[in-house]
Amino acid sequence: MNKQQLLSIAESKALRGIAILGIILHNYCHFLGFAVKENEYTFDAEKPMMMLDRLCSLNHYLFVHILSFFGHYGVPVFLFISGFGLVMKYEYKNKDKETRILPFVWYNYAKLLRLMFLGYIAFAVVSYLDPHGYHGYTVGRVVAQLFMYINILPDPDHIIKPGPYWYFGLTMQLYIVYRLLLYRRKSAYTIALISVCWILQTVFSPEMYGSWDSLNRIRYNFIGGMLPFGMGMLYARHGRLLPKGAYAALAVVSAAVVFWGSFNFHSWLWVPAFIVIGAVSTFKLLPEWALKPCMWTGVISSSLFVVHPVLREIIIPMSRRGQVFTGIVVYLVASVLCAWLFMKLLKFIPKPKSI
Repeated sequence: MNKQQLLSIAESKALRGIAILGIILHNYCHFLGFAVKENEYTFDAEKPMMMLDRLCSLNHYLFVHILSFFGHYGVPVFLFISGFGLVMKYEYKNKDKETRILPFVWYNYAKLLRLMFLGYIAFAVVSYLDPHGYHGYTVGRVVAQLFMYINILPDPDHIIKPGPYWYFGLTMQLYIVYRLLLYRRKSAYTIALISVCWILQTVFSPEMYGSWDSLNRIRYNFIGGMLPFGMGMLYARHGRLLPKGAYAALAVVSAAVVFWGSFNFHSWLWVPAFIVIGAVSTFKLLPEWALKPCMWTGVISSSLFVVHPVLREIIIPMSRRGQVFTGIVVYLVASVLCAWLFMKLLKFIPKPKSI
C-alpha cells in the first residue's frame, strides 16, 4: 500500500480547511458574552450541561453556541496532520538522509516565525489604537512570543496576545519533542509519551483543590497536544485503509463519543482522539469533488490563522452591538480576503532553506 493513500493531499487540504473554519469561527463566537464557553484547557462540568440545554431548546443562537463550544477542536486535527506529515517527510520520503537536530529546529522555527511575525505586528498596532484593546505588551512578553516559549510562562491566558498564537509555541514544542525523543524510534516511545502526558493531566482533575491553574498551564504546552500529534505519527507508520462501512461506523461512533464524552473529565481528555478519528473517517467517505470547497480553504489555512485575530478585534464590536450574524459573515469574508492577500505577500518574504 502506498502510504500517501492513508491521507491523500486532497484529504489533508480538506481537513485543514474544515479545521481552520472551526478555529476561526470558535475564536470569534466565544468572545460573544452570551455564547456557551468551551472546555479547552480546563474542564467545567457546567459548560456541557449548558450546551445540552441550548441544543434541547433550539436556541436562536444555536449555531454560535455550537461553534463556541466545539470549534476549538480544529486544533487537534492540525496537530494530527503535523504528526503525520513529519513522519512521512523525515522517516519515509527522506529515509536515507539523517536530519540533524539543530538544522531541524532552526528550519521549523524560521518557518513558523515567517508566518507569525507580520500578524503579530498588525495585532499589536490594532490593539494600541483601540482604547479598549490589549495594552499589556512588555519586552519580555514580546521576546517570549517571538522565540515561541511564551506558553511555558505563568498565566498564559492573559499574556499571550493574540490568544490564538499560543499554537505557534505549541507546534514548536512538538517539533522539538519529535526530533529529540521520537524521530525514527520505535512507536512504543510515542505510545509511552502519549500515556505519560495523559497521566499528568489526570493528576489535575477538577476534584483536586487548586488544580485549575496547573491543568490550564500544562495544556497550553505539548502535554496537552501530544495525543493527536502522536496519533498522526502512529497513523503514518501503522495505518491501514478500511472498507467504507468501517469508516461510516467510526464516524458515527466518534460523533457520539465527542458529544457524550464532553460531560466527564476523564473521557473529555480523550475527545481529541475521537475528533481526529471522526474527521478522517468522514473525509474518507466523501468523493474528491465534495472535498474541493474545503480544499481551497485548506490552501489558505495558515494565512487564515495568522490574520483572523486582527480582524476579530476590528469586527467583533458589530456582533456585540446586536448584529451577531452580520458580524460573523463580515468577519468570514474579510478573513478569507485578507488571508488570500497575506498569502500573496508571503511570496516576497524568503522561505527558510529546506533541510
